[in-house]
Amino acid sequence: MQYEGVLTKMQTEFGSPIQYYMIFENSFLNVNQLLDKTIEISFSGYQCLNCNKKKKIFRQGFCYDCFYSSPAVGDWIMRPELSTAHLGIADRDLDYESRVQLQPHIVYLALSCEVKVGVTRKTQVPTRWIDQGASEAITVLELPNRYLAGITEVALKEHFSDKTNWRKMLTNDILCIHLPDEKARLEELIPDEVKEFFDLAHQDHYVFDYPVLQYPKKVTSLNLEKTNVFTGKLKGIKGQYLLFEDGTVFNVRNAEGYVVTISV
Repeated sequence: MQYEGVLTKMQTEFGSPIQYYMIFENSFLNVNQLLDKTIEISFSGYQCLNCNKKKKIFRQGFCYDCFYSSPAVGDWIMRPELSTAHLGIADRDLDYESRVQLQPHIVYLALSCEVKVGVTRKTQVPTRWIDQGASEAITVLELPNRYLAGITEVALKEHFSDKTNWRKMLTNDILCIHLPDEKARLEELIPDEVKEFFDLAHQDHYVFDYPVLQYPKKVTSLNLEKTNVFTGKLKGIKGQYLLFEDGTVFNVRNAEGYVVTISV
């Protein structure tokens, strides 16, 4: 059986275990059903997720031109503290930026290997944490816009990492930490502008169960531009990664915009 199309990040369904889906233009694939089966991934080209042209992908599924023009990949995406829609100031497109920035955002702590701090739109809970491969996550604050969430994240980055060590996450090398205890000490660390939103009694705490039969001891990342065809036995799915028996791992999200054929 073959599935062909342009890769986008896997869609997920929160459950025990989490369910993963690859969505193509004319079909979809429940990736969990491929566990313990040998699959082949073949790379044949590119298609920009924004303009749909068959142009080389630059970053995040976008070609070079779209990456530097689309409001969907402005600097404020990766650095929420740069958001300006609350001031009525545009970065690239004020209508788009207002829709995304001026909605409830969550500042959270997540445990993927060690504790990290991050920001996501409330509508992306718990998807954001699943995509990161977090074992657990807890809400620290719910804030009315992206800017306030961003300045809070900046303050907390003095005490926590804001990045996931993907190798440790994929080998399941995780510290034993009680997230509610970590949250309890944050009230004195957050900016004065957001202290009114801090609620220690509200414990929105998630624990995640990933469909993994076997964690690798050591990982090697698959680059489809260098290895156009890869064959391996699927042993797990975590974050946006496929984990194979030989220790190869494939970051689906990093390959957004790649045209592939998946053969089972």
